[in-house]
Amino acid sequence: MIIYENTRGGFINDIRMGSIASKVEDAFEQHGMHHNNEAEYRAWGNSLMYMRNVLDDDAIPEDVSLAIEYQIPLTSKRVDFLIAGKDESGTENVVVVELKQWEDSGITSRPDVVTAFTGGANRAVCHPSYQAYSYAKIIENFNENVYKDGIQMRPCAYLHNYRESNRSHIDNDFYRDALNVAPAFLQEDVIKLRSFIKTYIKEKDGTDLLMRIDHGKLKPAKALQDSLVSMIKGNQEFLLIDEQKVAYETVRKLVERAVRRASDPVKGAEKSVVIVSGGPGTGKSVVAIQLLCDLISKGYSANYVTKNAAPRNVYFEKLRKEKYKLSYIKSLFKSSDSFWNAPMNLLDCIIVDEAHRLKKKSAIFHGENQVKELINAGRVTVFFIDEDQKITTKDIGSKEEIHKWADFYGVKVFEGDDLNLVSQFRCNGSDGYLNFLDNLLGIRETANLSFDYDYEIQLFDSPTKMREALREKNAVNNKSRMIAGYCYEWITENDPNGDDYDIVLEDGFKAKWNFSNTLFAIAPDSFDQVGCIHTTQGLEFEYCGIIIGQDLRYEDGRVITDPSKEAKSDKSSGIRSCKDKALADRLIRNTYKTLMSRGQKGCYLYCEDKPLLEYISQTLQIPITK
Repeated sequence: MIIYENTRGGFINDIRMGSIASKVEDAFEQHGMHHNNEAEYRAWGNSLMYMRNVLDDDAIPEDVSLAIEYQIPLTSKRVDFLIAGKDESGTENVVVVELKQWEDSGITSRPDVVTAFTGGANRAVCHPSYQAYSYAKIIENFNENVYKDGIQMRPCAYLHNYRESNRSHIDNDFYRDALNVAPAFLQEDVIKLRSFIKTYIKEKDGTDLLMRIDHGKLKPAKALQDSLVSMIKGNQEFLLIDEQKVAYETVRKLVERAVRRASDPVKGAEKSVVIVSGGPGTGKSVVAIQLLCDLISKGYSANYVTKNAAPRNVYFEKLRKEKYKLSYIKSLFKSSDSFWNAPMNLLDCIIVDEAHRLKKKSAIFHGENQVKELINAGRVTVFFIDEDQKITTKDIGSKEEIHKWADFYGVKVFEGDDLNLVSQFRCNGSDGYLNFLDNLLGIRETANLSFDYDYEIQLFDSPTKMREALREKNAVNNKSRMIAGYCYEWITENDPNGDDYDIVLEDGFKAKWNFSNTLFAIAPDSFDQVGCIHTTQGLEFEYCGIIIGQDLRYEDGRVITDPSKEAKSDKSSGIRSCKDKALADRLIRNTYKTLMSRGQKGCYLYCEDKPLLEYISQTLQIPITK
């Protein structure tokens, strides 16, 4: 999505009139996106003035197209500046410019990672050249018009305040790979940047190139479970960007150091703990699996650990189909129950996904605390965590708990904004949708009572109609599923093939829970079953149909929860019998947020409580399918 588009001449005129920042902000409003970032507003007025100086050359045609704030397909990330045109050979090019206001930066020991004062603090961030390159590659990979028509993306970075005396800090051989694919231009490089642009932009394209990109059909985003086999074989299926890249390189460097020190008789062994935070769809599992694959390929001992069996079972099935031995697969993917008696520093790295789901005891008579056990067993233990995805009373994974046991072992904890994943890659890259869910479910107040509609949401007054609409989506590639909360008794537990049904609703809807099928997410015959949180958390689908039961209702002008509506047969969540009413309330809300954020492209909703359905319809101003 392009926020602001103009010709070179029109852009320069907006700069001269002093209206560029307000015009960009107005463009956000016109796209239905509320912009309340004062720092970004000031940055437009500052950085775009420098771009005007760069483009003030008659050799660059006045009618070439440019864009400001282009949202990258299927992510919440935006490119600062695009210029489109043709070179002297007639090749269509788009110059991608990443703008920075930095005056200096620091060199780190991590590839493609620098330190800079940004967002009010000095923090580790991607080198601007790597950032520009990664953004350009994502556009290439996901926009069909770009890769089918041979449109060339030409990335670069422009640090217009960066002092010449500090050049060696950013234009450093340690970052040469990134600089070679996306050159960085500093304060005194106006002529060099102008020459770079003129190399690729000799004339206006004749087919409105930027609009072709903006309206290009998007290649479907890859689901992690479908890319695992290729990643295990050493292929790069996902390009890590921004905080993902920083987190990945931080862990990799800590593992290298820990293993090196373990063999040093003077310095001795060193342990580290890393906390990587991030909400649904921010790429926690992608970074975790990428770390596993890369570490084992370099000879380090590493495990991917999760309490939830569903993703592990899907990974097992995918790898077994490729003839990997089950013993090898199980040596890499472990349950969090596996470390209660593990010796200290058993593995170079333990990668704990969904760390919020960890529990105290690994078995009835075994173990003391899974957080403690995992820190003990790894030289470097990485916890990927989202405390808003705790869904049972037994979930004890928290930052506080991790710090407690890190202190017990005298282990340094690496965490903070540098390791906080904020970029949205699921839900069609719609940060607004996730913020809307927080508001709707009363998890936290945000500015998003509604959201932009790049993400498809449909409301149904009939579960049968929702199922049939979802069935059409599933017929394409078997990547759509129905999921429900904890409200329905598990009648078929002992007779899954009988004539009874667990979920019986209006309009003749009948369905069985999927509990007997651990491959619910990929099994070709599981569509007519209904999934639960345990068989879907940690996985993703293209479209999800969510059945919201009577445990979430709209009464007296607000969304309420009702733990008494949880199924009596539910022995896993502990919500119904929980004496801490605030905790039970939060777990219900967390459960539905987790379910409603499983879809990459869309979410379909049916609510047993009709006032809740009407409330969502009025809030989003979208009709209910009847």
